Amino acid sequence: MNLLRLPDREIAWTQEGRTGAPPVLLAHGLLSDHRMWDRVVELVSREFSVLRYDLRGHGRSSAPPAPYTLAQLADDVPVLLDALGVDRVHFVGTSLGGMIGQQLGARHAQRLLSLTLANTGAAQAARQAWEERIAVVRRSGVSALADATIDRWFPSVFQRAMPGETARMRSLLLDTSNEGYIGCASAVRDLAQLDLLPLIQVPTLVIAGTLDEAIPHAATAKLAELVRGAKLVSLPTGHQAAVEHPEAFAEAWLAFVRSIRA
Repeated sequence: MNLLRLPDREIAWTQEGRTGAPPVLLAHGLLSDHRMWDRVVELVSREFSVLRYDLRGHGRSSAPPAPYTLAQLADDVPVLLDALGVDRVHFVGTSLGGMIGQQLGARHAQRLLSLTLANTGAAQAARQAWEERIAVVRRSGVSALADATIDRWFPSVFQRAMPGETARMRSLLLDTSNEGYIGCASAVRDLAQLDLLPLIQVPTLVIAGTLDEAIPHAATAKLAELVRGAKLVSLPTGHQAAVEHPEAFAEAWLAFVRSIRA
């Protein structure tokens, strides 16, 4: 990982894939980091230059004092792109990364070639639950959330069939700093972005998991209704579609990007 050192924070990032190819930037969700995308990167890096970064307080990125807002998290993206000399990217965000993507689509469209919003929503229907999770982490740390989070992320059949991948994602969860979780979870708790969706004018793909227990399929599909011209793809997955079915995720994304380039 490389570090972009700013006066008040550090952003960890990495780049791989074809030099000079169109760039894609991948943004992970809460309690994860850039490594959740490993298998998807293997599938798209032959055709694209792939950038990944760690959100505030996740992976190797620093954790400024909480709380954070979705606008602050989104504004980290153009700062990173400017530092790397990258004009525009295909942005792919899952869960919290998709909430950040909504901000980018509405407020930083000039930096986007396209936008993909996966396993995400635009309105918070469980504010009290997020308050309780933040309180748990303040008392006991992120490890206290591990079992319940894994069960929200992955159907039990996946956990039984893929114990190694489940354990890998648990390790990413445990690497998250308490301050980073509290900061980012505060942004998720305050999610209220339905009004931003009609402002998005860039080509947009929405990927929803039919078995998603963290953000139900209907909540993600709502984005495709409100973003003009958005395409909806539904996959038979839980909340971590890019981890659970990376081939289907990558196939859907590649087909979308090729269609808008045609």
